Amino acid sequence: MRLWSLHPRLLDRRALVALWREGLLAQAVMRGRTKGYRHHPQLERFSACDSPLPTLVAYLEGVRDEATRRGYTFDKSRLARTRGDASRIVVTRGQMELEWKHLLAKVRARDPEWLRSLRGQKPTPHPSFRLVTGPVASWERATAPAP
Repeated sequence: MRLWSLHPRLLDRRALVALWREGLLAQAVMRGRTKGYRHHPQLERFSACDSPLPTLVAYLEGVRDEATRRGYTFDKSRLARTRGDASRIVVTRGQMELEWKHLLAKVRARDPEWLRSLRGQKPTPHPSFRLVTGPVASWERATAPAP
């Protein structure tokens, strides 16, 4: 499971579709509708929020907005109806850099055209996140690929 901190506009088609699918799985986990993934590290930052489910749903709405902008149809009815306000989650520059390198390595292998479209771009966070100075997150299990 990878719930990217990166802005969805940076993700190639495969990453965007996988993010939607994995985000819906995360939503099912938070709603207690599956036994698996309950302790997955990628969920820690959402679980730590005052309103975890509304925060995750707001995150998924951002993913859906990008999909819609690209002409894809991600079914909004799959999103939970929630009460409470979504929180903005802190993401560190170290985490953003690691994810950026991870994404570039994946895109380099599967979509050279998308990689060309990313030239000159900087890693920016998903709108649900607030960027701060700091190292890679403690919950992160991936390691940065070699350049």
